[in-house]
Formats: sequence, C-alpha cells, structure tokens
Amino acid sequence: VSYCYSGGIIDFVKFLNEGKETIGDKEPIYMAGASEEGADTDKTGEVEISLQWNNTYSENVMSFANNIYTPEGGMHLEGFRTALTRVLNNYARANGILKEKDKNLEGSDMREGLTAVVSVKLADPQFEGQTKAKLGSSFMRPLVNKVVSEGLAEYLEEHPKQAKQILNKATSAARARMAARKAREATRKNSLLESVALPGKLADCSEKNPETTEL
Repeated sequence: VSYCYSGGIIDFVKFLNEGKETIGDKEPIYMAGASEEGADTDKTGEVEISLQWNNTYSENVMSFANNIYTPEGGMHLEGFRTALTRVLNNYARANGILKEKDKNLEGSDMREGLTAVVSVKLADPQFEGQTKAKLGSSFMRPLVNKVVSEGLAEYLEEHPKQAKQILNKATSAARARMAARKAREATRKNSLLESVALPGKLADCSEKNPETTEL
C-alpha cells in the first residue's frame, strides 16, 4: 500500500477523517521537530505529527518510519502516546477540568476518536522482525515525546476553546469507561451470589410476606 498526499500528513489526516464530525479546529493539529545539533549521526531523526479528534469512539493512529508503514508501532508510537497522555492530563489539572480528587485520565480516554499520523525519518532505522512492522530505534521515543510535549502544550495554551472540547471528549470517555467497569463488577457479584448453593436442607425463602419471614 502506498500513500501520497500533496499536503503531506495534514491532508492524510483530513482524508482519514472524511465524513466524520471533527472536534476542535477544522484543520488538524501539526507539529514537527528534529534532533539537536551535535547528536550522533546514527541517533538523529526528524519527526512530523498531525492529529485531530472526531466524534467516533475508535482510535486511528498510523505510524511511519522513513515512509515505511509500521502497523505494530514501536518507539515512535510509544513516545507519542506517553506525551499525549501526560500533556492532556497536565492541562486538565491546571485548568480545573480535572479536580484534585479526580483520577488522571487514561491513555485510552485521550485516544477515543483520535486520528493521527506519526511520521519519523532517521539515518539507520532498526526494525523488529522481518516485516519491518515495528520500529525498535530507542532514541526515537524521547525525541517524539519531546516534540509532542512542546507542540501539543503550546497548541492547547493558544487554543483554549478547542482544548476544552478535546478534554470534554476525553472526560466523557473516562466516565463511560468507569460506568462500564462498575456494571461488569456488579454483574460478576450477582453471578457469584447466585452460584452459591445453600448447605444441607436449607433453601432460599420463597415467601414474600415480611410478617411471616422476618425474625
């Protein structure tokens, strides 16, 4: 499969979000960065990232290394996810979206409805496996982390309205996650109680009149 978009990864994200109601700006967020000068040649790289949320419940994050699609992700994707979760939680805390008693949002909450393209270029990429499905070059993780941490934090500060919309989506996902967990726990508890057999000649009471059943 080959991808070619005249507007680069920004247009690619727009294509992936076609027909969906987007959250925040109509234009995807874009950030880029590179290794600092003086770094070892075999440990230098460039990073480009574009992302945009939509009103769906699925995550669609695609990662590339030297234009090779890495379906299993790798170090560049780890750096992206770590930074995304930390920056959004920090912003939510600093702006009162998350209260002191509230737990941090989880990464899955942040990525609900997220479409993103993470593209890195490096001199000597190390892939895991014969299919080059996963990037193993460890120095790319802190580099991508740095680019996202700085770029996304700057975007959120400069776009408070859009930031609130993005965080509202994440907090809604967190509430749904916690409600689903409580429902599962309640179901397990009820199933456990129903499966407990009474010993000997004892049996569950079938009488409904409290005057004849209460001690």
